Amino acid sequence: MKKSVSIIGGGPSAFLLASFLDEAKFTVTIYEKNKTAGRKFLVAGKGGFNLTHSEDISTFIKRYTPSNFLKKALLNFTNVDFRNWLAEIGIPTFIGSSKRVYPKEGIKPIEVLTTILNHLKSKNVTIKYEHIFSGWNSDNNPIINNAAVISDYTVFSLGGGSWKVTGSDGSWLNTFKEKGIKTIPFEASNCAYKIDWKSGFIQQNEGKPLKNIAVSCEDKTQKGEAVITKFGLEGNAIYGLSPQIREALNQHKKATIYIDLKPALSLENVLSKMMSSNQKNTTQILKKELKLSSSQIDLLKTNLSKETYLNNSSLAENIKNFPLEIIGFSPIDEAISTVGGIDLKAVNENFEINNLPNQFCIGEMLNWDAPTGGYLLQFCVSSGVYLADYLNKIK
Repeated sequence: MKKSVSIIGGGPSAFLLASFLDEAKFTVTIYEKNKTAGRKFLVAGKGGFNLTHSEDISTFIKRYTPSNFLKKALLNFTNVDFRNWLAEIGIPTFIGSSKRVYPKEGIKPIEVLTTILNHLKSKNVTIKYEHIFSGWNSDNNPIINNAAVISDYTVFSLGGGSWKVTGSDGSWLNTFKEKGIKTIPFEASNCAYKIDWKSGFIQQNEGKPLKNIAVSCEDKTQKGEAVITKFGLEGNAIYGLSPQIREALNQHKKATIYIDLKPALSLENVLSKMMSSNQKNTTQILKKELKLSSSQIDLLKTNLSKETYLNNSSLAENIKNFPLEIIGFSPIDEAISTVGGIDLKAVNENFEINNLPNQFCIGEMLNWDAPTGGYLLQFCVSSGVYLADYLNKIK
C-alpha cells in the first residue's frame, strides 16, 4: 500500500520534492494557499529567469552560509543535475556571459512553470489550491482549511519572508514558534544597503552604476557591479556580502565596506600609471589612465579631502580600498530574499523537525543565506530532491 506525503506550500522546493518522490511508493498532495502555484517563481523571472549558476560545485558550495549544513543536499543534486533534469522535462538552458544559467532564449518564465506543473501532473501529483495551513491539532496533524490532514509524511515548504505580494510573507513563523520549534526572526538579505550620501554626490550620481569593482566586508570580497541609489547601494557586488554586513549592523549599528575601484590592477600598478601620466589634472589622470567613470571619480572627490585627493599615494590607496559606512538595510518586503525562519538546530540532517517525527522543512523557510545569481533557487530545489531521495529509501 502506498504511503501518503502532504507538501504544504507550492514553490520550487515542493515541485522538485514531488517530482523525485517514487510514484510507486507514495501518493503526493501539494497544498497551496494561493489560487495558483509558483507565484514567487514567476516574479523572480521578471528580470531574466536565472535558474542556477554554472561554476564548479566546490566553489558553488562556498557561496552559502552555513555551507557545511547545506553541502550534502547541494552535492546530491548539483547545478549540473538541475540543468540535466530541466532538459529532460523539456526546458533547455544556456550559460550566459556572467556564467549564470537561464532557460533557452525565447522560453518565458510562465512556460517553465507550466512545464514543471505538467510534469507533476504526469506523475499523478495532486495540487490543491486555496488551502491554508494554520497549525496543528492535539495529535500533531497539520490543520489545513480548519481540518486536520493525516498523512504518513508532512513536508513544509512555506518560503521566506520577502515579496509578500506572492504570498511568501513568513506569516507561519509564529505558528512554528508557538509549537516549540526554534525559530529566528526574518531579516532582509540581498537587498539595498543604506548610506548617508553627501547631497551633492547623490544629486549627480543617483541611478548610476559602479562597474567592475570589488567590495569587501570583514574577510569576504565580492566582485561585480553596484548601483548608486538615493537610499544607498544595491547590486551583485554587495549582495554577496549580506551575512557580513548584517552581522556588523546587528552588533555595531553600522558596517564598513571597502571598495576596490580597479580590482584588475595592483596598488603598485595604479600608482605607477598615475605617476607616469602626462596629464596635469588629477581628475583627467583618473579618467584617461585608469579609465574610472565619472561616478567613481565623484565618489573619491566628494568624500576625500583636497589634500588626500591631490596626493598620488593616498589617492591610489583609496582607489584600491575606499571605505564606505553602511547604516542600515532596506525593509524585508523590498529584499530579494531573507534569512531567519526555522533554526537549523531544530531539524536533523534530513530536514526532519526534531520534535515532530515524520515532519520536515525544506527550502527558503530554513535559516540559510546565499547571494543572487542562481544560488537561492538551487538550494531550494536541492533540498527538495535530497528529501525525496531520503524518503524513497525508507522501507
